[in-house]
Amino acid sequence: MIEIHHLYKKYGSDVHVLEDINLTIDRGEFVFVVGSSGAGKSTLLKLLLREILPTKGFIKVFGRDITRLRKREIPYFRRNIGMIFQDFRLLEDRNVFENVAFSLRVIGVSTREINKRVPLTLKLVGLQDKALKNPGELSGGEQQRVCVARAIVNRPAVVLADEPTGNLDPNTSMEIMKLLHDINVRGTTVIVATHAKELVDYFQKRVVVLEGNRVISDRERGVYLNAY
Repeated sequence: MIEIHHLYKKYGSDVHVLEDINLTIDRGEFVFVVGSSGAGKSTLLKLLLREILPTKGFIKVFGRDITRLRKREIPYFRRNIGMIFQDFRLLEDRNVFENVAFSLRVIGVSTREINKRVPLTLKLVGLQDKALKNPGELSGGEQQRVCVARAIVNRPAVVLADEPTGNLDPNTSMEIMKLLHDINVRGTTVIVATHAKELVDYFQKRVVVLEGNRVISDRERGVYLNAY
């Protein structure tokens, strides 16, 4: 599903963030991307989302080199990718239902389909009773569940999560990661950038370690390596 070959990314003339990254991620995999702050985890996810372009190399997603996408093609490409952020990025002036529905409305999904799909998704993340609440009325864990719902309501093939438990307590972090695990079991490819060593060790999924701007380890089923 994802192929990354000889990928480089630098900012300006001398700030190297990623150097010679080579990765292949198959359909249905669950992959943790770990490493110290500044190792390039978030940059890698931004590249996969086609939010930024690499300095050199190419990225194939769904068999297509996304570095060559035309500007008008990018929104259509992103319909197959769900994104979960550490800082939630919810619309404070809209309730839970509308926050989740928003990602469907912008791509022209009918109101009838929205009214069918959003409640099913909220039930999946355990928020069926919170549809009319505003984000400010929810706990941090509930807000992140809204983010998960928003990311999957369009039934994407891939979910990218950038430090999804970074602002949550340990128990809530485990709940969110179990939710991502359940989504993966249903067939969605999940890629999680995280510092959460205990979660990586618990779930025993594939672990890609970034350090010094490079991939220094790639274990199919392993533990978080203390690489720094």
